[in-house]
Parts: sequence; structure tokens; C-alpha cells
Amino acid sequence: MRVAVIGAGVIGLSTAQSIYDQYHSIVSPLTIEVYADCFTPLTTSDGAAGFWQPYLYDEGKIQETKWNKETFDYLLSCLSSPDSVKMGVFLQSGYNLFSEPTPDPSFKDIVLGFRHLTKKELQIFPGYSYGWFNTALMLEGKSYLPWLMDWLQKRGVKFYQRKIESFKELAETGADVIINCTGMRSGELQPDPELKPGRGQIVKVDAPWLKHWILTHDLTKGVYNSPYIIPGSRLVTVGGVFQLGNWSTQNNSTDHKNIWDSACELEPSLKHARIVDDWTGLRPVRSKVRLERETIPAGATTIEVIHNYGHGGFGLTIHRGCAQEAARLFGQIVKQKGRGPRARL
Repeated sequence: MRVAVIGAGVIGLSTAQSIYDQYHSIVSPLTIEVYADCFTPLTTSDGAAGFWQPYLYDEGKIQETKWNKETFDYLLSCLSSPDSVKMGVFLQSGYNLFSEPTPDPSFKDIVLGFRHLTKKELQIFPGYSYGWFNTALMLEGKSYLPWLMDWLQKRGVKFYQRKIESFKELAETGADVIINCTGMRSGELQPDPELKPGRGQIVKVDAPWLKHWILTHDLTKGVYNSPYIIPGSRLVTVGGVFQLGNWSTQNNSTDHKNIWDSACELEPSLKHARIVDDWTGLRPVRSKVRLERETIPAGATTIEVIHNYGHGGFGLTIHRGCAQEAARLFGQIVKQKGRGPRARL
């Protein structure tokens, strides 16, 4: 069986990993190919800070909370492996800050040591009167994506740098199943009026004295539109903006100034930090993740497609749970096509 994965960000690579992991000993032969117009270090996943935290409230999307939890628990289990350093996964504690009392988040029972801030802690952050402290995980794309590619290459997965223009193109070259993990590009392969860019811009700085992440929330401005500071293994990520409908991938000097001024007000020591880089990326925003099967006409025949996109600004946070679900859907196709264990008896 030939599987073509489109997209080589964290969603595409982790889905290829889960399908290989679960089916290489069941489906024989199983050929997995990954097609993408850009690979690490040029994907959206590479630029992201890599901090595990979903949106504060799942708004009833309990399936997404489940996938977030599965990802957190999987990454937590990876910490006991020597490979964790190559994967770019490590624990990091910090603060979510608000200017008024706020309901506890949907992820409070997933993270470690969730609690409300004390008055003494809040004194550190003038202008904020409420907040939470917890330990979460960092998963840096610039390490994790090369690790995933290496994992896949060692198991015979092939990579092709090529822009796929249609599902039909892959069907005609013999793919049995297509996995659509193209993020913001999904709308080009199949119209999706729900999919919109959520432009983000961040500043990477050298500030090794900062050890805790600080995320501020202004519930009137929406997600990611107030200052945040996220220390990584080498650099600190400072943000941010969330501009729905803005397709620009160019760094904007006005956004840079607003981000920088707000962050320095939150953490004045940043004024002594060396600015290393600015980066802009487009979050693939939808009302909910699209993770489903579809049978699509392809000339005289049909092709099975599994869609796995629309993860907004939390692709790294949810990737593993979604990859495992996509692999489960792949298993349904295997069963229907009679390529499972029984077919080999």
C-alpha cells in the first residue's frame, strides 16, 4: 500500500510516524512518501516557540482537549529517553497573567502543578491582578522536525521536495491513500471557507537570565494579542500578534515596535537583551481541527484522503493526538481494502 503525506511540518511528519509505527508490521508492503514544497528549517513549525499550551478554553471541543492531553502525556514519557535532548523536549514552568479573575482553563488537569498565583507573586507583575502558575513542556520545532525526519528516513520513508497542485496528481502516480497535512495551503487543494490565516510575528532574543515563560491575556483582544515571553533552550521568543485574515509573511516594523515595547514593559530586563531575529508565520485557523476521511473522485477512479489540518496556533501542542487519530482512520481504510492481517493469511 502506498501512502502519500502532503506537508512536512509537525503535523505531516508525526502523522507519517504514527502510521508507520502502527501499520508497518501489519500492512506489507507499506510505502510512505512525504511531499512538501518546504522542509525544516523553513516550516511554520520551525519558527514557533514550541511551548505546550492550547487556547485557554476548548469551548466544548472535548476531542481537541483529548488530543492535547495525549500529546502532553506522550512528550512527558519521552523525557525519560536520552533522545529527549535531540527531540527538543524539556520541562518549563511559568505564569499565565490576567487583569481580572478568570475561570480555570480546559488544560488545568493536563499540565503539572497547576495553581493560582499568590498576592506576593502578583506583585512581581504590576498591572495584573490574577493568574496561574504551572509546569508545562517545551517542544522546539527546530530540533523536533529534524529528529522526526531522521526517525522516518531510517525506516525507509522517502521525502520529495515538490509542490503538489491537486490530490488527483498523486492518485495518478499510484498513491492508495493521501494524508493532507498542508496547513494554510489546504485551501488551495480543496476550497475551505472556514480556513483563514492567523498571522503571527515574534522577536527572538538572547536573554539567558530569563527562566520562566510569561503569557499575558487580554480577553477583550483575543488570543495571542497581548505580550508573551517564552524562554527556549537557546533564545527567548517574544510576542505577539494574531491578525486574522492577514496573509503577509513579511516582518512588519510597526508590529515589531508594539511587540517589543509591550514585552519590555512586562519584563524591563529585556532592554538589555540582544535581538537576534524577527520571524513571521501564518497559523492555519479554523473553528475546529479538520481531522476526517473523505473519498475524492480522481479521474475514472476515487482516492481515499485523510485531512489533518486547521490546528491554529497549537500544532505542536496537539500534533501527537491528531497523528494517532489519523492513523486510526488509516486503519479503517486498510480494513476496508482488505490489506490488514487477515488479507495475508
